Amino acid sequence: MAGGFPASVECSAAKAELIRRITPWPIEPPLQLWRCPMGNGGVSLPGGGESNRLPLEVAKYRDAVELWQLSKHVTNGSGGRDLYVDMSRYGYSPSGDFIRQQTNEDDVPEWLDEEVRHHTGSTLMNHYGRGFRSIVFRMQDYTGAYSTEWVSW
Repeated sequence: MAGGFPASVECSAAKAELIRRITPWPIEPPLQLWRCPMGNGGVSLPGGGESNRLPLEVAKYRDAVELWQLSKHVTNGSGGRDLYVDMSRYGYSPSGDFIRQQTNEDDVPEWLDEEVRHHTGSTLMNHYGRGFRSIVFRMQDYTGAYSTEWVSW
């Protein structure tokens, strides 16, 4: 993930595995260092083991991972349009656990609002936008640049 997913057989397979892990339910940790085929580099299984400490150069990629599960449903009712939005944010805790956090509309970062606009033509909280269900995954590469993946389900 640190280099993104350049066009190659190996990177395409890694990207497909990442998308399989995050869609649709249950969401698995996208970055599973304990299953890395290149060696574990001192990383233990979640919940214990010999060392939960990561080298700083690995921890910065783990800590930059952000995953949002979004759903939006708009209905017409007798009082007008009704909007139902559900969102959860997932990420890694300092101890390395992959955790889910319930969020509200005030927690939506600008980059996520831009992704929603790009993929749906509307904002998340707009009563006239179309409904959807998606996972939005954001990661950081070795240059510090962020990239996102939008997966509808």
